[in-house]
Amino acid sequence: MVQTTTYPGAQTSMITFGDRVKAFLAVPEEGTGPFPAMILSHERYGLVQHTLDLAAKFARYGYVGIAPDLFSHWEGDQEALIRGDARVTISDYEIKTFLSAGFDFLANDPRVDASKISSMGVCQSGEYPIVLNSVRPNLAANIVVYGGAQAGLWDVGELRLEPYIDIIKRITAPVLGIWGESDHVVSTEAVRNLRNALESEMKTYEFKLFRDMPHGWFNDTMPGRYRPKETAEAWDLIMDFLDRVHNGAFPKDRVTWKFDSDIAADYDFTKAVRLE
Repeated sequence: MVQTTTYPGAQTSMITFGDRVKAFLAVPEEGTGPFPAMILSHERYGLVQHTLDLAAKFARYGYVGIAPDLFSHWEGDQEALIRGDARVTISDYEIKTFLSAGFDFLANDPRVDASKISSMGVCQSGEYPIVLNSVRPNLAANIVVYGGAQAGLWDVGELRLEPYIDIIKRITAPVLGIWGESDHVVSTEAVRNLRNALESEMKTYEFKLFRDMPHGWFNDTMPGRYRPKETAEAWDLIMDFLDRVHNGAFPKDRVTWKFDSDIAADYDFTKAVRLE
């Protein structure tokens, strides 16, 4: 786990809750609350600097941000994990358990408005908000960033005991999805499959597929992937979406679908490459 110093606009600390789940907590320095909150799931590298930065950024936007270490019980080589040389996969049961504990921590914190707790997943954790929302119907919003749609997520196995579509059936909150045209992990076909599943189950979503963006373009700790202009645009989308969620723009008795994409007419997923 990467240790950090201080973040302007955010009061940060490391905490532990639930069954020995470590987490990074970021609280707005200004305002009296109660604040809306965001449960932020990390990428495959664990609770690294990028995830801490995102949580603190939510605090600067006026949200209590909490980033649980979803590998808290893993006892492997942390340095190999951070380098990307080791991979940890966790079950839906663990996702529900760890993130639900985070939800309960926030809901019981007087600084948090318990009716405005949302969840965001990135890359490997893209579908985690959907998994959480399937058992926590009070979640306000689901935010999926270049994940949550890969073909393997639909497979039933040791880590996922029920079909992904059955998980999607139970979600109650609107979904904001953000992807890139040049992603080598998530194809545009996979994004459309997730869109089709949400539509078939009458779930509200807003998807944005960014032109030319590679996998990981939201991550400013990876210079080869990071795209500052599009990242700023994505942050505007996220905050506008959350503002509308909290202002009642998505009533429970209505379903809205929005798919915004800009892709080449000769798009070919096999030509997408992994950038460093």
